[in-house]
Amino acid sequence: MDTCRKRKAAFLDPGSDSKTEFALVLFGGLIIFNLFSDCVNRAPGLIISNINYVKKVVFPLEILPWVVLGAALFHALISLIVWLLFFTVFMGVPHIKILLLPLVVLPTVFLVMGISWILASLGVYLRDVSQLIGIITTVLMFLSPIFYPVSALPIQYQPFLLLNPLTIPIEQVRDVLMWNRQPDWMIYFAYIVATSILAWLGFAWFQKTRKGFADVL
Repeated sequence: MDTCRKRKAAFLDPGSDSKTEFALVLFGGLIIFNLFSDCVNRAPGLIISNINYVKKVVFPLEILPWVVLGAALFHALISLIVWLLFFTVFMGVPHIKILLLPLVVLPTVFLVMGISWILASLGVYLRDVSQLIGIITTVLMFLSPIFYPVSALPIQYQPFLLLNPLTIPIEQVRDVLMWNRQPDWMIYFAYIVATSILAWLGFAWFQKTRKGFADVL
């Protein structure tokens, strides 16, 4: 546990300890952000780039965001393998709590799918939405605790950072990857309920609006 505190201290003050530890923590946060941004940035163009599936073939269009998510998860897995290799070489064998990682990532999957279904539908009717989403995800990267922990901010500003939907998964992924801690289960279950509702609403929105895709395209 003392070792984990030292690692966390290195992240809080990267100049005071091993830059390798700081890089590992930074990379851990980027894995979650890249998973999110890869799917969300591609979502507005999913239907537009697959017009044949809309007009000529009876095709379950709702699976297109799943295809993108599958590719993003594969890339995240490759990044995780690289992370584990570097962690093993420089820090030693990862601790057992790393096995909680799939459980921690699950709410992010619901979050991504809910947003992807909504954006895939909006992209058909509002062609400029893809450019707006690219700007938003870039801003979101700097508003997420990727380059800094939540605890680095003044206490009065920390609740605002928690409004960012990526804050909780990034912090909890770091808990299991680096700090040898279990996620805060109360926060976890609240987050998974919220993202599940978002996924359901996104799917319902997509199914309701898909009827007009052929007319618009």
